[in-house]
Amino acid sequence: MRVSFQIGRGCGLALAWRGLLAVTMVWASMARAGAQTYPDAPRQPVTDTFHGVPVSEDYRWLEDLAAPPVKDWVARQNALTRSVVDALPQRAAIAAELTELIGKAPVRRSGLKFAAGRLFALKRAPSTNQPTLVMLTNPSDPASERVVVDPNALNPKGTTAIDWYVPSLDGKTVAVSLSDEGSEDGSLHFFDAATGTRLPDQVPRVSAATGGGSVAWAAGNRGVYYTRYPQGSERSQEDVNFYQQVWFHQLGTPAAQDRYVIGRAFPRIAEIALSSTPDGRYILAKVSNGDGGEHAFHLRAADGRWRELAGLADGVNEVALGRDGRWYALVLKGSPRGRITSGALARPTLAGARLVRPEGTQVIDGLLPTRSRLYVQTQAGGPTELHSYTLDGRPLGRLGADDIATVSIGTALAGDGLLFGSQSFVKPFVWYRFSPTAREPMPAPVPVPLSEPPKAIQLDDMVVTREMVTSKDGTPVPINIVHRRGTPLDGSSPALLTGYGGYGASMQPWFSPRNAFWLQHGGTFVLANLRGGGEFGEAWHLAGNLTRKQNVFDDFIAAAEHLVAKGYTSARRLVIEGGSNGGLLMGAAMVQRPELFRAVVSHVGIYDMLRVELSPNGAFNITEFGSVKEAAQFNALYAYSPYHHVVDGTAYPAVMLLAGMNDGRVSPWQSLKMAARLQAAAAPGRPVLLRTADDAGHGQGLATSSLIEKDADVFAFIFEQLGMK
Repeated sequence: MRVSFQIGRGCGLALAWRGLLAVTMVWASMARAGAQTYPDAPRQPVTDTFHGVPVSEDYRWLEDLAAPPVKDWVARQNALTRSVVDALPQRAAIAAELTELIGKAPVRRSGLKFAAGRLFALKRAPSTNQPTLVMLTNPSDPASERVVVDPNALNPKGTTAIDWYVPSLDGKTVAVSLSDEGSEDGSLHFFDAATGTRLPDQVPRVSAATGGGSVAWAAGNRGVYYTRYPQGSERSQEDVNFYQQVWFHQLGTPAAQDRYVIGRAFPRIAEIALSSTPDGRYILAKVSNGDGGEHAFHLRAADGRWRELAGLADGVNEVALGRDGRWYALVLKGSPRGRITSGALARPTLAGARLVRPEGTQVIDGLLPTRSRLYVQTQAGGPTELHSYTLDGRPLGRLGADDIATVSIGTALAGDGLLFGSQSFVKPFVWYRFSPTAREPMPAPVPVPLSEPPKAIQLDDMVVTREMVTSKDGTPVPINIVHRRGTPLDGSSPALLTGYGGYGASMQPWFSPRNAFWLQHGGTFVLANLRGGGEFGEAWHLAGNLTRKQNVFDDFIAAAEHLVAKGYTSARRLVIEGGSNGGLLMGAAMVQRPELFRAVVSHVGIYDMLRVELSPNGAFNITEFGSVKEAAQFNALYAYSPYHHVVDGTAYPAVMLLAGMNDGRVSPWQSLKMAARLQAAAAPGRPVLLRTADDAGHGQGLATSSLIEKDADVFAFIFEQLGMK
């Protein structure tokens, strides 16, 4: 529920001033009285015992989001947050500037897919809440574009989003998953690519926030293989978002007649991603065992039979289907930075596969085979590079030259053509077309106008450096520091530190109008490449997951200490911000080192690590975080669980917790419980604010207008806490 506080509306200047004074006094009273000014959250103790260890908590009642007392408590929390944030003197100006930077940003196209000479893309225009799906007959000519699906027309509220889409092999039809209000609970729809006409076919429950969703078109373009969740009474209520399978839908027939294909033997927490060869004769199913990095691959051959190409224990991270009758696999087992092997599609087995590219000094982050090329994306600690090879592994050259940048594969075009993107912390994203020939194997990439540079953002005076910090156990950890040239290193500058450290996900340089806003106002931006990510390969990931998760927090704390020691900022001018698994990072860093930070902003975070696995998506995270059912894993979870380490009377930083009430990835009650616990425990002086949104989930599909409002609240809060103008 969103509750607004309007000061003296229609009541004249005197009343308006008294209203402003009253709200300012709310802020002041919070500083004086601390938790006593917050909406009452009764303590209702509950005790569980894990492996002989009793664990008590007071706010489990907040997990029942449908209960009237919980709804009322959330409404009062939002009313308090609105009254405080709306009264901040810079909030209106911040919102106006963010509207210019984000709401009026240039057109961007992403999510590129190429099919039969047609390029499809998701187009984000400044005037729309949601990206539209467009088709270009010429990738280098935006004038050749036509709209295929406009979610803004389907739902004027701007809360219907495209989860994902897949064009047919002939480029004439597009399968699109649509969901509402950030739920990611997607149904499959089909659209004529030339006219945008919606076909009558509709398939429910193909995508969810838990295991995602996917489609692959069959040969002939008259049907699709798709991911499907249990329907009707097929499973118990607690399993409706598990046991994902592959089914087949024939266009022009009711979804009730769709047939099961494969998946009954897959894990309960299977996450399936489908792909196909350009002719549709071979279909690949990547089956992830939750989110911890275990994958199996099943290939459907032209004869209709499915065979396992690689199992969960084989350490294969990715498989790409080539145009040359071969598959290409990225293997981590025995090579934590990755090696590429290949075999014939007619022989879907790792045995006898030939080595194409051995493990090197950089991590292999992605691969894409074309007619006679193999494009390989690599990285070393965060920044990435893109290289071209022959299909048998002979190196041809590097595409893109910036050192601290992200160069990423977009989509293959006809022949060996490629669209790839490049961006950095200070250089906007640009799409390039690479068109090699036998005569000119490494021509200069040519920029294509698929994304326009932002006109209102100038970051030419920014400096980007990478420094190494030493973590608690002596491990060197890289951090990326961006600030205006000439910024004094005397501890006086405000700094925003962020990180993630989980799931083997690598945090790479990216250009953001939001970050530009921060930098243009004198802030220093810092991204830490923490263990738990994949920046240095699978060993780096494993050093920060399961019972080793504390390493991630130690790395982050070391980064903060380094920034203070080197004079980039001081504890009174340092804010940390993160989301999801990065929200867990915020919670852990805050409770472990509260004196090190002035403010904390945490989006859709995880805080109660002893109950996270009970939520639907939490079960998918067991392979990454562990389970309380295992003694060693329970001990590790309990040792760092932020919710359980809040200490009464502690002078915590100022805190803003944000959550989407339709979040299917991290249960919103995680933020509710953490807010209640912090408000009850924190020493007087700094606010603990909870901001929830009924029209949002984990962040996907958020309307542009809602995004601007959220960021305006966040930056108004940060500016106030750090004394910025």
